[in-house]
Amino acid sequence: MISQPLHLHPTAELAERVLLPGDPGRALLLAQRLCEEPRMFNHNRGLWGYTGRAADGGPLTIQATGMGGPSAAIVVEELIALGAQRLIRVGTCGALSTGLALGDLVVATEAIAADGASRALGGDELLSPDAELTSALQRAAGPGATAGRVVSSDLFYDPNQRRALGWRASGAVAIEMEAATILRVAELRGARAACLLAVSDLLSDGRVRIGEDQLAEAGEALGRVALAALS
Repeated sequence: MISQPLHLHPTAELAERVLLPGDPGRALLLAQRLCEEPRMFNHNRGLWGYTGRAADGGPLTIQATGMGGPSAAIVVEELIALGAQRLIRVGTCGALSTGLALGDLVVATEAIAADGASRALGGDELLSPDAELTSALQRAAGPGATAGRVVSSDLFYDPNQRRALGWRASGAVAIEMEAATILRVAELRGARAACLLAVSDLLSDGRVRIGEDQLAEAGEALGRVALAALS
């Protein structure tokens, strides 16, 4: 465990429960939608974070992780050192399953560690989120959400399409970049972590990208469901 954070420079209190979007812009959006009078928690290195009082009356921190496992590993390590105990990734993903549509929510029940960071941290090939948080996410998301295995990769633009076919064959419904690392850091440090995703790209036949308005709506849905799971 680190003795003090080097990359996060807290300017507000940290809540024990934290939402982890990758995108700093989504962190701001969720802070505005979910918190009363949010205060900036961190702005160093462009990793915007905010703390405020959520609708359930409790404090909530929303902290961007940046893109990819290495950035997420630093942020989560430092958040846990500062006192975070329950963390939910609220990010986007590419759909590997043809049964998913743009904007659909996915609750990760396992993460295939196809990234470098989680494996460098000694993670297994399959990483599991906290069971209680995951069950709470499934209840909060409702029957319209998909619960299933996801894969964490280091590449957004992967020139090898065979990898996606292999992951789909192994049961992965979606691909993203940070879940495995977040779950592994939490596992190492005794914190609880889970993952909720919204489909931003369809990958079964090329790439179909979500529109900006629909992406913003999906981001808000991620925040609402994750907060309900933490309440």
